[in-house]
Amino acid sequence: MAGEKASAAVLDDLFAVIESRKGGDPTTSYTAKLFTKGRAHIAKKFGEEAVEAVIAMTSQQKADLIAESADVLYHLLVMWAERGVKPTDVYAEIEKRKGTSGLDEKKKRAE
Repeated sequence: MAGEKASAAVLDDLFAVIESRKGGDPTTSYTAKLFTKGRAHIAKKFGEEAVEAVIAMTSQQKADLIAESADVLYHLLVMWAERGVKPTDVYAEIEKRKGTSGLDEKKKRAE
């Protein structure tokens, strides 16, 4: 089963493909097309996908949430690539927070 071998490395692979599409032909690549439309459009697409994931969570089947989650992750990676954020930057931030209560982290940000 394909899902059994899937891991977070698939995100790193997808990110590499997304970065390779920068400057590509927008008539043959959806990702290249997103990059040519700019940050505001990329952010809008991410927002749309996030809303679709919320809808899937509340009113649809598990498979729908899985599919919408994949769309959200893809568009998040496009945002990262557009802003020059590497997955390792985000992984480091997550690692830095490891062992910290989510409540404590939120409190720290509010100060």
